[in-house]
Amino acid sequence: MGVFVFLPLVLPLSAWPVARLAETRLHPRTATRLLTAVAVVMAVCSTLCLALLMVVGTAQLPGNPPPDSVREDPQPDGWSDPEVLAAVAHDEVAGRGAIPALALVTAACARTLGRHRRVTRRARRALAGVPGRTVAVLPDRRPYAYAFPGGRSRIVVTTALPAGLAPAERRALFAHERAHLAARHHRHLLAAHLAARANPFLRPLRTAVVHTAERWADEEAARAVGDRRTVARAIGKAALLSPGTPAPTLAALATGGPVPRRVAALLAPAPAVRTWPSAFTSVGLAAWGAAAGALVSAMSSANSAVTLFLILHAATPM
Repeated sequence: MGVFVFLPLVLPLSAWPVARLAETRLHPRTATRLLTAVAVVMAVCSTLCLALLMVVGTAQLPGNPPPDSVREDPQPDGWSDPEVLAAVAHDEVAGRGAIPALALVTAACARTLGRHRRVTRRARRALAGVPGRTVAVLPDRRPYAYAFPGGRSRIVVTTALPAGLAPAERRALFAHERAHLAARHHRHLLAAHLAARANPFLRPLRTAVVHTAERWADEEAARAVGDRRTVARAIGKAALLSPGTPAPTLAALATGGPVPRRVAALLAPAPAVRTWPSAFTSVGLAAWGAAAGALVSAMSSANSAVTLFLILHAATPM
């Protein structure tokens, strides 16, 4: 398979420059979609890389009969065929190491999905008896608000938070949470979290997606309210009123993120809406580099998968 099978494991490093530049130079909507897509592609490719190496590792594990062993079946075993061993001999150590690595990745992703589903079910049961079709008001002294997606998407807010905001700021807060639901930001966040579990090199992209999703909702709220300063004040007050209040689940998007940077962005002019950055800018160069890295990662994974399939097909009689 050659060294190409290892490229998807390290190519996520090529996406690091675009993570920070996209937060400040791209429109939040474009940045969120771009970073999520790059993270998912690279995570899938790196996981496929581990799976291919695991296949190599199982071919090298003790217990597979050597090609010259005495067997009842006169046909050669595909795992022990000389062609297979010759083609993957130099990947023996990496193949064996990929087995526990893939197990860890699978367990981490399963744990994230399991926790996400459990907490989502608990939150849905807790909100089942709360009146309100689009907004659920909880009698809680802790001030917080979040958007809860699902079959019955609602904005969840406690009675303490609206009391600390002016009427215009309350409208901005609800517009922010409605933007989360309308754009289905929970899917971007969950995909970015799973990608970071699959490859730790993708953690900067996960952090960037969390920030750009919040900025996307901020910009939508500013457009709905018509006053960027009002949204900035609402975000600042909500952060001061509810410090450290986490979202109950990945699907529930609380007002959070690096608040000072979000407020500063809202006090600045609105970002230009561009579908793709120019290649003659720093962010454009980084974005094209990340896209090229994702493409090379996909091609390397496909090349390795096809090569291994052809080797095993040639070595295993039909």
